[in-house]
Amino acid sequence: MIGITKLLCGAVTASDPLRYGRDSSKMPAELLRYSKDKKPIVVWNMTRKCNLHCIHCYIEAKDNPDPEEISTQEARIFIDDLAEFGAPVLLFSGGEPLIREDLFELGKYAADKGIRTVISTNGTLITKDAARRIKEAGFSYVGVSIDGIGDTNDKFRGKKGAFQEAIEGIKNCRKADVKVGLRFTINKHNFKDLEDTMNLMPSEDIPRCCIYHLVYAGRGSKMKEQDLTHEETRNSVDLIFRKAKEFYKKGLPYEILTVDNHTDGVYLYQTILKEEPERAREVHQLLEWNGGNSSGIGIACVGNQGSVYADQFWRHHSFGNIRKRKFSEIWMDTSDPLMAGLKDRKKLLKGRCGACKFLNLCNGNFRVRAEAIYDDVWAPDPACYLSDKEIGIEEEVENAVSLFTAETPEKK
Repeated sequence: MIGITKLLCGAVTASDPLRYGRDSSKMPAELLRYSKDKKPIVVWNMTRKCNLHCIHCYIEAKDNPDPEEISTQEARIFIDDLAEFGAPVLLFSGGEPLIREDLFELGKYAADKGIRTVISTNGTLITKDAARRIKEAGFSYVGVSIDGIGDTNDKFRGKKGAFQEAIEGIKNCRKADVKVGLRFTINKHNFKDLEDTMNLMPSEDIPRCCIYHLVYAGRGSKMKEQDLTHEETRNSVDLIFRKAKEFYKKGLPYEILTVDNHTDGVYLYQTILKEEPERAREVHQLLEWNGGNSSGIGIACVGNQGSVYADQFWRHHSFGNIRKRKFSEIWMDTSDPLMAGLKDRKKLLKGRCGACKFLNLCNGNFRVRAEAIYDDVWAPDPACYLSDKEIGIEEEVENAVSLFTAETPEKK
């Protein structure tokens, strides 16, 4: 996650995380990405059941609940372990988490244990009563996913009227004094709605917007061809930068972030280097503390049946199950070659990623995206939109890694 507004506009400095010793147990939520201990933010897909049918769903949600889902009591044991381990955030996701009747009970249980709790939702089920219960349960944030304006969103979500229901859910959160923000996954179907979506922030007084790059997983894996071209991605990121500056200069208290492509951080640093070189060193330091992609390090996923994954998109490789072993033990066990590799990956990266001079800022980006295209976990991330020159690859290195800069091969 890249804090575009704070970094681009100088709203965060290196002294801010240093004030807390970069200790995740002491830092406020907005600075957690700069912590030095990198205890994992845990995404829990607490159910596969959902009331919508989104075409890019990474979990391939269903109409009915999974009879093998983690029970309330099992969830309490899981939360106890997370609290003891020091996980700073538990994100309740789905499917649609508001469908599970014990959401508020478990959210309060986690919050009472000192864990920051977050809900990731499609927003359509956030009635006034639900918003009140979210507040009472102590959830610190609600992220509402939309995929464009009006019909664009509704086609993605598989339900007419889903857009307006999501907006009403956001309004209900605001009225209940629950911090809420937008989540938008950008792709060929909706990138033309990007600016209008960001403009919902001032029009609906929504304080936060997280813009996600497409990751090929679940039903989303069928959308490889629907990802943006590198030029379209760069143009979209330019727009994001422009809107962040626009809101900041107007004194509007809105924050824009991007997720799932740490190329954005490198591109932001290069932008600052050109426009405000006196700030470049500090921005570079913050991005280095951010650490780039954190799959298997600072982000984890637990499935609805208890399987532990490197992140929420890598569901084809489980490291263990919390029904058989504590999450904390699974997470720290590097006997699995993939877990060991993700935790110390720089020496394993190939091609452009291995040769990139900004590796400390992006950490090789998304390995699951590389695997989806090249059938090789350590191949370059195909979503990096910077040129060889921009990432510091010399001609002899380009020749040595031509295997991975050639046209995408057929997946085996």
